Amino acid sequence: MKKATREDTKAHNYQLVRKTIYSHVEISRADVARLTGLTRTTVSDVIGDLIGDGLVAEVGVGPSIGGKPPILLRVVDDSRCLIGVDLADSEFRGALINLRGVVRHRVSLPVRDRDGDAALALLYELVDSLIAQANRPLAGIGIGTPGLMDPQTRTVRQAVNLDWRDLPLGDLLEQRFGPHVYIANDSQVAAMAECIFGSGRGASNLVVIKVARGIGAGIVIGGEIYYGDGFGAGEIGHVAVVENGEECRCGHFGCLETVSSCRAIEEQARSAARRDPDSIYHRLAQSPEAIDIDAVARAFEAGDEATRRIVEKAGFYLGVAVANLVGALNIERVVIAGTIACFGPALLHPIREQVDRRSLDILARKTVVSLSELGPDIVSLGAAALLLSSGLGLV
Repeated sequence: MKKATREDTKAHNYQLVRKTIYSHVEISRADVARLTGLTRTTVSDVIGDLIGDGLVAEVGVGPSIGGKPPILLRVVDDSRCLIGVDLADSEFRGALINLRGVVRHRVSLPVRDRDGDAALALLYELVDSLIAQANRPLAGIGIGTPGLMDPQTRTVRQAVNLDWRDLPLGDLLEQRFGPHVYIANDSQVAAMAECIFGSGRGASNLVVIKVARGIGAGIVIGGEIYYGDGFGAGEIGHVAVVENGEECRCGHFGCLETVSSCRAIEEQARSAARRDPDSIYHRLAQSPEAIDIDAVARAFEAGDEATRRIVEKAGFYLGVAVANLVGALNIERVVIAGTIACFGPALLHPIREQVDRRSLDILARKTVVSLSELGPDIVSLGAAALLLSSGLGLV
């Protein structure tokens, strides 16, 4: 085993002190020393450097338990900017985010069928725009990308919609923007967002199923993303759930994405509009081809029965997928995220029904299925969470 160098020890101490201050919001030097097991001298030296860097500040005094009241410390939430980017939908979204997950600025650029080099150029444009708006030091860039992603080499192995294959995205971004670039699959970083900023805060184990144009699951086990041996853990969108179903864009038939993705929901709504001249969609869209998920959501809110059936069908098959995850992983917290979350209880009810029907009772009863409350920023926030955990070591 390689012996730790003085520099290794110093870096470890810095990360330990930073993480302790961040997790306790406000804390004294003495409590930092007690919780970390480091000497008061070491803690004082590290905190002096952190204050000098502007990352930590003294914010007042705590209650005295005899003697001089302790000076309290906290991380300066806006001392650094994190860039979080979401590449997983019809537009590329990016945000400047502070150290507590507060979005300070957003940018979105329509993809308009751009792929390959054109999609990469659009990503550069997005990051350039965010950097131009940053008014604090930039701590790094986090990316949530669709498709199979090797987080070790930061290579996109395959992203069908973007026509990226074996793209060394991390290296390309660092060559252009500098170090501290972290990348994972969009569903995986969505799971990190829920663990650090969302309803799953503090959970060791969690599954987030993100449903938008595609479907994927982010799996967190022991507080860390589970990638799988081939980095494809959570690719549930291309698992067949319909016998003799429709052809999927992956080339197989009856995949979950063919019945429960937003793309599939839109197409089912278009078919309903074509069959029914009195359909509500003729008032919501210029033509069946113009129906998008926003129009479907408006029809659902208006109480349209055909739309309700479409949503329940999507929930039914999502429930089949969740039941399989419950049986395979026995993770008791499952969060449904992405555009589809707008359908609320009408979507959750059939999911819950299938979990109860298809899973072992003792496992199903303890499984909580909920909707994400992080909204459209979930992947950007997750990319920032990836920076906080992997880059800054604060969580």
